[in-house]
Amino acid sequence: MLSRIANCLYWMSRYLERMDNTARLIEINVLHLLEVEDSISEANQWKPLLEISVSDQAYAACHPTGEVTAKRLIHFMTQEKANPGSIYHSLKSARENARIVRDRISKEMWEAINELWLQVENQLQTPLVLERSPAFYKMVRNEVARFHGLAESTMLRGKAFGFYELGLYLERADMTARILDVKYHLILPDLSLVGSPLDYYQWVALLKSISGLEAYRRKFHSGLRPAGVANFVIFDRQFPRSLNYLVDAIYCALKSLGSQSIRSHSLQEISRLLEEFEHHDGEEVFSHGLHEFLKDFVAQTARLNTAIHEEYFELRMNPVS
Repeated sequence: MLSRIANCLYWMSRYLERMDNTARLIEINVLHLLEVEDSISEANQWKPLLEISVSDQAYAACHPTGEVTAKRLIHFMTQEKANPGSIYHSLKSARENARIVRDRISKEMWEAINELWLQVENQLQTPLVLERSPAFYKMVRNEVARFHGLAESTMLRGKAFGFYELGLYLERADMTARILDVKYHLILPDLSLVGSPLDYYQWVALLKSISGLEAYRRKFHSGLRPAGVANFVIFDRQFPRSLNYLVDAIYCALKSLGSQSIRSHSLQEISRLLEEFEHHDGEEVFSHGLHEFLKDFVAQTARLNTAIHEEYFELRMNPVS
């Protein structure tokens, strides 16, 4: 397979997953506003989304005053063309990469992403208002899920599918780690609020943003405990969005691409991550420093991304952006 084709498949799925995660975060934040009432300021409610998406500088370029409001954040993260992480920009890039690899994905997959692009482009002709935003984000989530379902059921199992899975799981792992880290360190403004209704709503919002609330409640009947949630999101092997599950999935995707050699930098990087999960558990991570563990995890996924590019895409055309 040409490096250019592999690159586009990898970034097609990364951009789609990024779009899905962004939609989840904004939707939960909008609904969360109704629950927390006046317990937290508007700025503190929305600033963490910039931290999670690493969009602080891009937002400052669009809004030099730095004022953060729900209206501004919704526009910036949904339809701001100058924001490379916006839903609009991510979908546009995913569709263009899909167009380049139309002969490697199924007809149904191309039709799904093209139809989603037409829907989003039509609905974002005007600014997205707060009142209709939840319906829009739900549509986005459902359509991305439909695309992944079509990929699972119609795409040939081969290197093309391997690069699709690799981008999907790496993006999901990176975002899950960022969400958990920012929740623990930025969203909760005051340690005195631990155990308060606000703290409860924050952990619920975290689990909802990764579709994990129902799964968590099925496994744990003693309520929401920070250490329990961290253990579930990081280590639970049955939850398909846990970091442990995703690292295993990335490893399998790399193996399917033929990354068998001990010289493979990408295989070396993912092996280091696998070792981290073999030698730690939730209680240990929480007591010794959740932030440090997650910060290191994000750094390791960045190194893995670099290794993948060097091993498979180096000196080739960059993905459409």
